[in-house]
Amino acid sequence: MSNQNIKITKKEILSDNWYTLHKVTYEYLNKQGQWETHQREAYDRGNGAVILLYNASIKKIILTSQFRLPTYINGNTNGMMIEACAGLLDQDNPEDCIRKETEEETGYKIDKVQKVFESYMSPGSVTEVLYFFIAEYTSDMKVSEGGGIQEEQENIEVLELDFEKAMSMMYSGEIKDAKTIMLLQYAKIHNLIS
Repeated sequence: MSNQNIKITKKEILSDNWYTLHKVTYEYLNKQGQWETHQREAYDRGNGAVILLYNASIKKIILTSQFRLPTYINGNTNGMMIEACAGLLDQDNPEDCIRKETEEETGYKIDKVQKVFESYMSPGSVTEVLYFFIAEYTSDMKVSEGGGIQEEQENIEVLELDFEKAMSMMYSGEIKDAKTIMLLQYAKIHNLIS
């Protein structure tokens, strides 16, 4: 924390039930040279990684589908979201995390992953940095059915979709997940599947 225009004066925990929600009071030096007092809430859920698995020869990608309560609360009538495979880093580095999550969620065991960028996904309220990866997959990399970890109550459906079908689902609103949209657009811009 090296910004001389910010002084954090108080940090309170509002909730630490699932992840940690802080209320932060800070002083901010505005453009007029005056200090202002601000209060914001910041949700710390750790950092994460996400991957788009693609097979250029058959023009397909692997996505997942699972129930997401916040979307259900905010108008997604069945709460199901189609997403790229993702997970929290825990103690892993991003590359190890995404390889582990890929096997757990999709059933594909991949070795080579390529980091393409990283992003704050909701910088107004969430501290998370998400690391974005791509990797090629083939049918012989499938080692299990995937579906996630039972102890974590993951009920994940694995979807193998034609790339152009996934792009049309993005445009129609069937795919509304930001990280997935970003990776689909990356794949299109860089002609990963042509």
